[in-house]
Parts: sequence; structure tokens; C-alpha cells
Amino acid sequence: MTGTTGTTGTALGAPAERREGRQKVTGAARYAAEYTLPGRAYAWPVPAAIAHGRVTSVDTSAALALPGVLAVLTPGDAPRLAEPEDHTLALLQNPKVPHRGWCVALAVADTLETARAAAGAVRVHYAPEPHDVTLVPGHPDAYEPEEVGGGYPGRLEQGDPAAAYAAAEVRLDVTYRVPPLHNHPMEPHASTAHWDGDRLTVYTSSQGGSTVRTVLAGLFELPEDHVTAVTEHVGGGFGSKGTPRPDVVLAALAARRTGRPVTVAYPRRYLPTTVGHRAPTVQRLRLGAHPDGRLTALLHEVTTHTSRVREFVEQAAVPSRVMYATPALLSTHRVTALDVPSPSWMRAPGEAPGMYALESAVDELADALGIDPVELRVRNEPDREPGSGKPFSSRSLVGCLREGARRFGWDGRDPRPRARREGPWLTGTGVAAATYPAAAQPSAAAARALPDGTFTIRINATDIGTGARTVLAQIAADTLGAPLDRVRVEIGHSDLPYAWLAGGSMGTASWGWPVHDACAELASRLAAHPGPLPAEGIETRADTTGKAGADSPFAKHAFGAHFAEVAVDTVTGEIRVRRLLGVYAAGRILNARTARSQFTGGMVMGLGMALTEHSTLDPAFGDFPEADLASYHVPVHADVPDIEAHWIEEDDPHLNPMGSKGIGEIGIVGTAAALGNAVHHATGIRFRELPLTPDRILAGLLSEG
Repeated sequence: MTGTTGTTGTALGAPAERREGRQKVTGAARYAAEYTLPGRAYAWPVPAAIAHGRVTSVDTSAALALPGVLAVLTPGDAPRLAEPEDHTLALLQNPKVPHRGWCVALAVADTLETARAAAGAVRVHYAPEPHDVTLVPGHPDAYEPEEVGGGYPGRLEQGDPAAAYAAAEVRLDVTYRVPPLHNHPMEPHASTAHWDGDRLTVYTSSQGGSTVRTVLAGLFELPEDHVTAVTEHVGGGFGSKGTPRPDVVLAALAARRTGRPVTVAYPRRYLPTTVGHRAPTVQRLRLGAHPDGRLTALLHEVTTHTSRVREFVEQAAVPSRVMYATPALLSTHRVTALDVPSPSWMRAPGEAPGMYALESAVDELADALGIDPVELRVRNEPDREPGSGKPFSSRSLVGCLREGARRFGWDGRDPRPRARREGPWLTGTGVAAATYPAAAQPSAAAARALPDGTFTIRINATDIGTGARTVLAQIAADTLGAPLDRVRVEIGHSDLPYAWLAGGSMGTASWGWPVHDACAELASRLAAHPGPLPAEGIETRADTTGKAGADSPFAKHAFGAHFAEVAVDTVTGEIRVRRLLGVYAAGRILNARTARSQFTGGMVMGLGMALTEHSTLDPAFGDFPEADLASYHVPVHADVPDIEAHWIEEDDPHLNPMGSKGIGEIGIVGTAAALGNAVHHATGIRFRELPLTPDRILAGLLSEG
């Protein structure tokens, strides 16, 4: 596959350059806060300064006295909204304060600086109430939810796990902890809204414009065709923009009040309490096994928190229902509703924290048994999905492990912990497996052939930095047998055919399916069309409702294997990552360039999860002290070694017409465990709480003498 734009029928798989790249690097791409509509005003939120209670009064006089201030919206006078399904969007509707950071007022002014000053001049008076923000196992209010995450049962039990574990010849009982983690996309959450009579238009940084339209129509009690959502360019989301957030609702409220277009760009310091976070998890793993490594029992019990505003439970125990053969399985969750900001989606929800704990425990079992960690995983390879009993549509995990081991040079590894030293540095290597569901949701697309020989594809997909425009053009060109440079793609506007949001590693699978179907029908019609095309061209439409997202007799997942090499400084506790290598099985790879970028980007995020990223909930204030990028540490260039991402081609006919699986999230899933396992191999110490910061490592080294 050459990837040249004049080649037909070979567009898929080619390393085509991203179509919007030049716009982004030259500044021509417009993001949500950059729509300079005539008369545009700016709004700045006022966050609650208490952890729980009520607003008793709001003094806006000083703010309204500032020149250029247009309005200050408060719970007593903001425009009314219909009751939302997602109560994090019931903004300024009542005086309740469910958690610190909740929006209690909104200042609107001619300039951003004036709006910020006005927000600072607002005086809010409260009646505080007792609060509880601390997650503890055994909390008296903990309960077992019926559903977690994306609709999975909160509990799954097969066989008699407790008895099987008690009878096991080899037993492992360990607990792993993951702290609260935060989405920090490069573009903060921002929206620009304006009203034209009873018609609302929003330019918003969202992973799904169709969802934004539906939610806003419900909140403002409008027909959906009276709401337009534009999501042309989005500077990252990682799940935090998967559903509408306060910025778009506040912008619409302020625009309705003032009669002017209004932009709300949430300050980064406010994001941790506003747009969701990965909830902390305490995960107990009990593994029972024969001496040859075959599992006899797997018990994965997760404790986590949710908010009192909306239930969201991180499905961290769900990966245990996918990975390893065992006759006895328990996968369960317990959750406590606390006075905390509402947790929500964060890249690879469930799988990222759950596989960290599971793959770390599997490594511990391998160490206890004296079995190579790669071999132990291979010995427990299931022939069907353990949790459902369904056959896999395809499962190439063993191939990923074998190929990764070959590329990494795993066979030359000395299995003994703390056996390799270079002066003050201890070095080690680790491995972990990865999985992520492969799914698609109903979407629609239109394809048009024009007399000049070009084609236009229209679908309300959202490009959050993944190269969606490019890959959809490749799918169209391949199906039509047309040169890639003859295909134009229109996305990011809710007036286009409906599309599922960019999330859950389902974007390309969900959008590419109707694009393929519409183009296949168009190619058929063109083949049968005599003579030149009419001036308006020929258009076909496709809708995958009833096909995408339908029940399947197959379990569909992507798989991968992660390998890591680290060096640990025995003097400072610093960890230096020397190598990261990932091998993935994700169906047909549609664009080699953007796929490698997605895989390596996920691995970098996993590195951050392992080594630098964390926050804490202050028990006194109910807030996250790590509220900006100076205190919440994401990886930078100096932290990232050479990263290799490879893949195994899979021919899976049960997925979608392209044969593709999502790749946006699987890169993060096994990285943290691989790094943690490498640190254990280097030091001989098992650290069971993330992140692996120098203070934590040094304390462990000193305690070992």
C-alpha cells in the first residue's frame, strides 16, 4: 500500500497524512472559544467554596458596578431549565451545593478579563453542612450497584469462588490502589452560544455534537431541529467531553439572559471539580492456582466512590470477566456516594485501573510459582470469554505476547528480581496484557458523487485529534475505488447525518460502517448510471440502526501485550523508563500513521498513570489540591523514552465492513502494570499503589535496607 493520493482501491491501511494537520499548525483551525461572533460577550463561573450545604444569598452589587459587566446569573434568577437526566447539568437552578467547585454564579461581561474580575467580586454566603469525601473500604453507606460503567452488571459470579480459592494449592491475596485521576485535554472545556429567537447555536468542545443537540433541546424544551451544535475541531477530550459539560449549558444560559453570543471557557484550575474524573479504586485480587500455574479461582473485588449528584461507577472489575480461564470467577463492585465531584469517563474506563490491578496480581502469581510471566498468561488462555461463555470473534493475545517477547528480547531476561545493577541504578523488565471492547453504535452517513469526479461524505462525526477526517476519507475512497484526494469529508456539525460520539474506542467503527455502506450503494448506482451525472450529483444514504450495536453471539475485544524496561535510582528513588514496547491485535489497521500515533499516545498516558499522575481529596475542604498542570504532573518529553508500537493483522469478519477494532484506548490499558512489574523486577519490592513516585520508591528501598 503506497498511500499515494492517485492510487485507487488501496487507501485503507496506507499511512495517509492527517487532512486537518496544516490548519492546526498554522492556527487556521477554529476551536470552540475562537468563534468571534458580532457582539460576543464572555462569562466566568463562580465555584462553590464549601464542600456541602446551601447558598443563602449572593451579593452581586460589586460585580455589577464594574464597567462592562452585563449580568451575574445566580441560583435565584438564572433562566429555568427542564430537569435533566444528568443532574451535573442542573446549573444555577437551586441553592444546593453538592460539592466544592459546583457553579453557584456566573458573571457575564464585554471582555474575558472583566468577566473574571466580576466573578471575583461576587460574594456568596453559605450555610455549610457536614460532608464526607473519604473513600474507605467497609464504609457503612457502601452498596453494590446493579450496573457499572457502560451497562455491565455490577456483580458476576460463576462456580463457587470462595470455596475454590480456599481449596487452591497456591493462593495469592493482594490489594492494589489507584488514586483519583483527571482528564487534562489541551483545549479546556469551552463553548460559544448564541440565540436567534428560539433557535440555539453552540460551538462546543465536545466528543459528540449529536448528543449535545439532544441534551440542550431537552434542557431548554426546544425541538431538536432548533438546536445546532458545531464541533468542527476539538483539542482532546479523553472521555471528559463525551457528554455535555457545564460550559455549554452556562454559555446558553448567559446568551439567553443577555441576548448576545457568549463564550464560556472553563479555567483549567476548575476542571477537576467540573468535568469528571477517574474515581479512586481499591481493588482486592485473590488468585487460586495449581502449581503449574493454571487458575482455579479468580476473585476481583473493587471499592470506589460516586457522587450524590449522579451515580457513575468505574467498571474496574469487568476486565477479569474477559482475560483468563478459570472454573470459579467473582467480579464485583461496591460503591459509596460521597460529597465529591461526579466521576465520569476517563480514557479506557474500567480497563485502565482494572487491568493494572489484575495484571500486577498475575505477575505476583508468576513470581510466587517461579513461572515466566508470559508463559503463565499463555497457560491461562481461555477458548471462550469467561464471563459470558461466548466465543471470541477473534483473540490474538498469545500472538501479541509471543511477538512482543521476540521484539523485546524477553528470552534473554534474568528472572531473578534485583539481579541487574548499574552503579546506583537497579534495572528490570516487566510485561502485562491488555484488552478493550470492540464495539460500534448506530450512525448514519451520506455520500454524494459530483459531475467533476469528486465525492463528498457527510456525517456528524467528531475529530478529537485522532484523524477521523482522514480515516473516513480512506474508507470512502477504498469502497468507491476512487483516488483519496477526490474524496471530501464534512464532519462536526449536528445538521449532518447523526453519528455516535467519539468515545469508547467506537468512533471509527461506528462512523466507518455507514460511510462504507453509503459508498458501496453509491458505487453500485454509478456503475449503472448512463452518461454524465446531473448537476447536483447523485447521493446515497446509509443508517446502521439495527446492525451496529445489535446483540452478537460473539465476544468482541482488542488485545495487546506491553513490555517495559526501567532503571530505578537507589539514591533518589527516581524511575527512568528506558523502553516501552506494545504489540496489538485490533483487527484491520486502517491508517498505519494515525494508528501508531494512537497506540503510542495511549502508552504515554499509561506512563503518566504509573509514574506521575494522581490527586487527593482534601478531607477538610472536599477539593482536589492538584488543580493545575503545575501540581498534577502529566508526562513531558523528558519522561518519554523511545516507544515502539506494532500490531498483528487480524481478519475478523464479525465486527464491521472494515474489519476494524478501536485503538484509541487499548494503548493505555497494560502500560501501568508493565511498568509496575518492571519496577518490582528491578528492586525486588512490590509497590501496590500508584503512582510510583520517587518518595514512595525511596521509602520502599530504605525499608528493605
